[in-house]
Amino acid sequence: MSERESVTDAPRAPRVVFAGLASCFGCQINITNIEEHLLAVLGQIDLAYWQLTSSAPMPDEFDVAVVEGAVTTEEAARTVRRLRERARTVIAIGACAATGGIPGMAAGDIAGHAAAVYGESTPAACGSLRAPAPVSAVIDVDFTVPCCPVDPFDFVRVLDAALYGSNRLAATSALCGECSRNEGGCLYARGQMCLGLVTRAGCGARCPALGRACNGCAGLSPDANVGAARAFAASRGHVPERFDEALQMFNAVALAAAGEE
Repeated sequence: MSERESVTDAPRAPRVVFAGLASCFGCQINITNIEEHLLAVLGQIDLAYWQLTSSAPMPDEFDVAVVEGAVTTEEAARTVRRLRERARTVIAIGACAATGGIPGMAAGDIAGHAAAVYGESTPAACGSLRAPAPVSAVIDVDFTVPCCPVDPFDFVRVLDAALYGSNRLAATSALCGECSRNEGGCLYARGQMCLGLVTRAGCGARCPALGRACNGCAGLSPDANVGAARAFAASRGHVPERFDEALQMFNAVALAAAGEE
């Protein structure tokens, strides 16, 4: 076999595109912080489109679409639908894409929030606004990398699973279990309000391990009992309204869907 033939017959690297919606782009930036390993990751894929690195248009064909940001406009909804049609695999990264994140706090009154910022006339550049929502509310998502921002190594693990397969199951329990295994002591015992009672596990409870209360950026655990958590926080001297306010920052969309105030 000639050298030309062997090159032609070599397997094609999976083509990956990154798309940014309503977000701060912090998750994408954080991925670049694994400098020591980034080239090894890029060597396994064909990075065909990434707004952070090039202004070239997105190609028509690709294998994996990575999406950061919440869906806040009809244009964004059309974008993710096109990505879903073309991609074999869709990965949502970060709280905004996974739960609606901070943009989701405007979901209850998008017109009112827009008017508060722009006045009577919303600029045409904003597009046709819609209630902020996670990517999964518009299309089926194959993999999710939670938190704000994402852990870059968690992203690499999920990308590896998307490319090569994995039998690892997503965490469903609440963060308190991980936190207790860290043996750092409960923050409620120190007078701090913490959302680990209802937040999905999987991050290793890094914030509480550093003495910082969990802010719920990984999203609600499927096993969460928000009412019981609110009552527990109140029993430790925290105003229930403050608990609800803190929970809204990353979980407003999920709480609204569940009928939580």
